[in-house]
Amino acid sequence: MGGRFVRLGETGRETVKLRINGADVEALAGDTLLVAMLCAVDHVRQSEFGDETRAGFCLMGACQDCWVWTEAGERLRACTTEVREGMQIVTTQPEVQWANLA
Repeated sequence: MGGRFVRLGETGRETVKLRINGADVEALAGDTLLVAMLCAVDHVRQSEFGDETRAGFCLMGACQDCWVWTEAGERLRACTTEVREGMQIVTTQPEVQWANLA
């Protein structure tokens, strides 16, 4: 996996381990999920409108471009979510499950 960002400084923080699309990734405590992802992978998510990939846009929670999901289906905004040990993130939207109304 190759990332878009390269960390040049502030490397002395504790390491946090998480998984992105089933691959083990290390981040630093205090990183946002978006920073962790862009240091480790080449995109943040698939576009819901086509085959394009997305990498975040505003980096501050305004553009809606960095939504990702936990393996359990919880939707997270990567730019404002701090990494936690053991997170399991997927970059494609899980299948939507509609309530059984029968």
